[in-house]
Amino acid sequence: MDNKIAVLGMGQMGSGMARRLVGQGRDVVGYDLNTQTRQALRKEGLIIADSLAEAVAGRQIIMTSLPDPKAIRAAWLDEDGLIANAEEGSLIIELSTIDPATMKEVGEAAVARGLEVVDCPVSGGPVEASEGKMVLIVGGPEATISRAEPVLKLLGEKWCRTGPVGTAKVVKLVNNMMSMGNVLVASEAFALGVAAGVEPDKLFDVLSVSGGRSFHFLKRFPNVLTEDYRPGFKMELGEKDLALAIEFGRSTRVPTPAASMVRELMATALVEGYRGQDIVALQDMYKNWAKKGAKS
Repeated sequence: MDNKIAVLGMGQMGSGMARRLVGQGRDVVGYDLNTQTRQALRKEGLIIADSLAEAVAGRQIIMTSLPDPKAIRAAWLDEDGLIANAEEGSLIIELSTIDPATMKEVGEAAVARGLEVVDCPVSGGPVEASEGKMVLIVGGPEATISRAEPVLKLLGEKWCRTGPVGTAKVVKLVNNMMSMGNVLVASEAFALGVAAGVEPDKLFDVLSVSGGRSFHFLKRFPNVLTEDYRPGFKMELGEKDLALAIEFGRSTRVPTPAASMVRELMATALVEGYRGQDIVALQDMYKNWAKKGAKS
């Protein structure tokens, strides 16, 4: 059984998955470029390497959970990256939200060196990651997915197979287009309802059982009632994912005007000070706009 695992990228999601695997008895070593992150996780009790090469040495499974395509290319393709350092026959599970072209590029480079690759972006936040309750969007050869299955089953309750490497990234970008749009429209609508005199808790109670509700409305808007905008999914990551989706649309010649509008409004939220906060802080931005409108 593949038991020795390296996790590259120990942010909210990567560290959450590492904790889950450790809790399930797996031998896990993590690595992150950020020195402070490494120090904090060591204090927590996790085993953290000082370099990527140290992290992947002797590991049969290598998982990458990184913020963007640039970070993925560096981690996989650099001279001191995982493709150069991983032992032949190792399995790499790529969990990030990146564009399909980058996934195919690094996947092909890995396979050419005798490594196996699973394309596996996830749906869910840090809580789901640490509890093994994520939705896994899985692409790759059937035999490789079967090899990864014991580990993947520890991370997620639901699996969705999409086809070859790269197709899972397509589905993930499409999913996030829908998710960000849902949160934005719900924020706009909720701010309007409150500005018109409906108490926020009463508005939520009705909308949570009405036809306009969505998964993210039910999950995130209870936090709006308490003005809790601590990040489950940071605003800047949502904006980044939309940018990737829009560029992917251009490359496939499919217009994405609605997603482009949502991205611009999320970029506005970043300018207005919501960087580092959860995407549902869009509602706070709309609430402040409503207050300014009432004064004019």
